[in-house]
Amino acid sequence: MSIAKSVVTGTVYRAPEKRFTQNNIAVSAFVLNIDERDEMLIRVISRRQSLEEVVDSLDKGARVLVEGRLQTNVVKMDDGTEKRIYEIDANTIERIGEGGAIASSSSSSSSDDIVKFESDDFANELIGEDEIPF
Repeated sequence: MSIAKSVVTGTVYRAPEKRFTQNNIAVSAFVLNIDERDEMLIRVISRRQSLEEVVDSLDKGARVLVEGRLQTNVVKMDDGTEKRIYEIDANTIERIGEGGAIASSSSSSSSDDIVKFESDDFANELIGEDEIPF
């Protein structure tokens, strides 16, 4: 379910992973922790070519500002419990501090391709590959 435009700041919790769709479109994703005291994790997805340079420069612990479309979903875990997952389809990603770079894109990309992020740790915390909304 897509909620609305969202702007968040946080720390990169898991470094970006890049995969390609069947149509050879690059899709990058990383996990952002937006709460300094507790873990409040949001998956950030970027399919925009103009953001690749910024996303590729991110490391775990980097501070960033992300603007995009917030999406929520509920997934059933292996133990039967349900977990609410938050994702942002990023339009803009900006590094905070260290003379950070900014990149943005206002073009929308529509693709029905499924991208598989195969890292086991990544899959346990986020939407399963069957649940990815694009």
